[in-house]
Amino acid sequence: MGILNVTPDSFSDSRRWLDPAALVDRAAQMVGEGADIVDVGAESTRPGAHPVNAGDEWLRLAPIVPALARHGVRFSVDTTKLEVARRALGEGAAAINDVSGLRFSPEIAPLCAEHGAGLILMHMRGEPLTMQTDLVYE
Repeated sequence: MGILNVTPDSFSDSRRWLDPAALVDRAAQMVGEGADIVDVGAESTRPGAHPVNAGDEWLRLAPIVPALARHGVRFSVDTTKLEVARRALGEGAAAINDVSGLRFSPEIAPLCAEHGAGLILMHMRGEPLTMQTDLVYE
């Protein structure tokens, strides 16, 4: 899996990949290097990150998602929001990657099933803003 972060506060790419043409080129490079799918995220999940509303998240994704689909790049979208997942799947996303494990939008699971799309579930303690405050499991 290749990773593209289209957010100005990412812990890995920062502002490096905000140009849609550069993103498509980078995604194609990842596929050429062996990635089966490219995961695109528009909301940072780094510790301490502030949440982004669905409208702003989609504004970040809107230029790149259709471009990836047009270029035949198999991609997933990293989101916890039903509205973003719905739009991404409508634009051709092969999967949704939900770092909350469906905690925030459980409706994403049946939506993925309706679209025949994959669903990647992650575990996160709390949310990005607070995830570093309770690190001990009993």
